[in-house]
Amino acid sequence: MSRTEKMIARKDGPIGWIVFNNPARRNAVSVDMWEALAEIVDDYARDPAIRVIVARGAGGKAFVSGADISEFEQKRSTPESTEAYRRISERGGEALRLVGKPTIAMIEGFCIGGGVSLALSCDLRIAAESARFGVPAARLGLGYELPGVKKLVDVVGPAFAKEIFFTARQFNAAEALQMGLINRMVADEQLEAYVADHARMIAANAPLTVASIKTIVGEALKDESERDEALCDRVVDACFNSEDYVEGRRAFMEKRPAAFKGR
Repeated sequence: MSRTEKMIARKDGPIGWIVFNNPARRNAVSVDMWEALAEIVDDYARDPAIRVIVARGAGGKAFVSGADISEFEQKRSTPESTEAYRRISERGGEALRLVGKPTIAMIEGFCIGGGVSLALSCDLRIAAESARFGVPAARLGLGYELPGVKKLVDVVGPAFAKEIFFTARQFNAAEALQMGLINRMVADEQLEAYVADHARMIAANAPLTVASIKTIVGEALKDESERDEALCDRVVDACFNSEDYVEGRRAFMEKRPAAFKGR
C-alpha cells in the first residue's frame, strides 16, 4: 500500500500499526514518508476492522527525530518548494490528528521537533523510561506557527509550552510525564507489550462511544463561539440509538464481555 519502504503499515487484529522506518536517520520524516502517512491513515480510517491506530518508530533509538533535513536543499530551498513541502507534511500530520479512531504514539528513544508534533497529533502518548523529548526551534532560528504551538499548549498548558520552546533543551520521560506531555511512562522492555494491551483494551470498547468522546473533546478545546454543539449532540444520540448500546446493556446484565460491532 505505501509508496515507500520507509513507512510500514501492519494490521494486527483491531490494531493498525504505523511504523516510521528510517532508523539510519533516527526516523526523520521525508516527503515520501509524509505522503505515505496520509495514505496509511486513510486506509485505516476506511477499514471497520481497525479500531485503534498505533504509531511508532523503527530501530528502538527514536520515535521520530523531526524532518529529514538532508532534503531541505532540494525540497525547501525556494518559497514555492517550501510551501509545497508544508502542504504535504501538514496533510500527513492532520490525517493522523483528525482520523475518527483513537490513536496512540508509542515513544522510545528520541522524540524531537517534528516528532513531538506527530506525537501530539495522537490522542495518547505512551513512552519508554529512556525516551527524550525536545523542540529545538530556538537553537535553529525557526519560526513555529500558531497551530503547532497550540497543539502543545492544549496538552501541557502555556507555562510548560514556553519552557519547552524557550530552553530548546531535551527533557527526559519523567519530566514529560510531570508536564502532561505523555500519558504513561513504562519500562523500556515492557513498552511494546503495554501499548498493545492498552490498544486492545480500547478496541474492545464501543467504537461509537470512543469516537464520540474524541469528537467532543476536540470541540471542547475550541473557543466557545466556535464549538459545534449540534455535532456533539448528534454523536451522543448515535450512541444511544445504536445496536451496541443494546449489546452493552445486555452484556452488563448477563455478566459477560460485550461484543461491539460499531453500529
